[in-house]
Amino acid sequence: MYAVVQVGSSQYKVSEGDLIESNRMDGEKGKNVTLDKVLLYANGSDIRIGQPFLKDVKVTAKVMDHTRGEKLIAFKFKRRKGYKKKKGHRQKLTVLNITKIAA
Repeated sequence: MYAVVQVGSSQYKVSEGDLIESNRMDGEKGKNVTLDKVLLYANGSDIRIGQPFLKDVKVTAKVMDHTRGEKLIAFKFKRRKGYKKKKGHRQKLTVLNITKIAA
């Protein structure tokens, strides 16, 4: 059994027990959140596709941690001009543990 859910602007294929990292969400560490934007639900031969979302399927996840992703470097350079710029960015993330897919 799995489902495709939309969290923010990203889509994830999830099963029960999976850990996913999504963009920072509201919710305290240890609390449950409900992901109600379910695009697809599959359980054996029972496959449901939403248009755009399924109303009767909910995915419950537990907020495990609020972390930051790895550092990404943006480096600009123009040859022979002495121009160099280095800029770093770390995305704020939320780690979710999928606990239940209810149809």
